[in-house]
Amino acid sequence: MSASAVATHALEATAARRIASAFLPDFALGNRYDYYYVQGKLRSDPLYPGALAALRGSTAPLLDLGCGLGLLAHALRGDGQAMAYRGVDTDAAKIARATRAARRASLADATFEVVDLARTLPQHRGSVALLDVLQYLDVEAQQRLLAGMSAMLTPEAALVIRSPVADDGGRSRTTRLFDGLAHRIGWMGMRPQHYPTLEGLRAALESHGLYVDCTPLYGRTPFNNWLIVARR
Repeated sequence: MSASAVATHALEATAARRIASAFLPDFALGNRYDYYYVQGKLRSDPLYPGALAALRGSTAPLLDLGCGLGLLAHALRGDGQAMAYRGVDTDAAKIARATRAARRASLADATFEVVDLARTLPQHRGSVALLDVLQYLDVEAQQRLLAGMSAMLTPEAALVIRSPVADDGGRSRTTRLFDGLAHRIGWMGMRPQHYPTLEGLRAALESHGLYVDCTPLYGRTPFNNWLIVARR
C-alpha cells in the first residue's frame, strides 16, 4: 500500500479507551498516569492508523524496535492483525508496564524485552517497526540500524518508520523543543542525538535495495513527523 493512501487520523475514542483500560492501576487510588497518557496519545496521534494501514495484509512476524508501552501491539490486535509481535525497548520500567498491560488485555503472541538498540540489534526475519526512535541515535548508529532492519525484511514484510525529519520549517523546531522537554521531565530517558533528513532516509533505504514511500504524518499535531514505508 502506498504511504500516501494511509489514514492520517487518530484512533477513535472508543478504541482508545479500550486500549487504555489495560493500563489502569490495580487499585482505585493507584497511579493513573499511563491510563490518561495512553488514551490521550491514541486519540491525538495519527501514528497508529498509519502504521496499521502499512502492515495490514501481511502475516510476517513483527519486531517493534523502541516499543515503549507496547501500544502498537494493542492497536494491531484491535485491528484484527494477528502476526507474532515482539517489542523491545531500552527502558526497563516501560517494558515491565507493557508486559503487564499486554497480559491484562490477553494479547496473544505478544512478548516484550529490554534491549539497548544503540549497542545491539535482535535477530529477526519479517516486518519491522521503528516508531519515534531514530532521533535518539547518532548518525553512525542510525546507519547501522537502517542497514540491519533492511536485512531483516522478508519478501512479504514491511519496514515501517515514523520519524521527525530535519528541515528549516517551524514544525522541525517545535519537534526539537518537545523532544528536549520530554527528556528533561524524565519521560524519555535518552536525549535526542540527530534528526535525519527525509532525503537521507530515502537514499539510505534505497541503497539497501528497498522501495520507499514517504508521507507526512502530522495529523493535528505540531510536529514534523513522517511515515516511511519500505519493502523489498
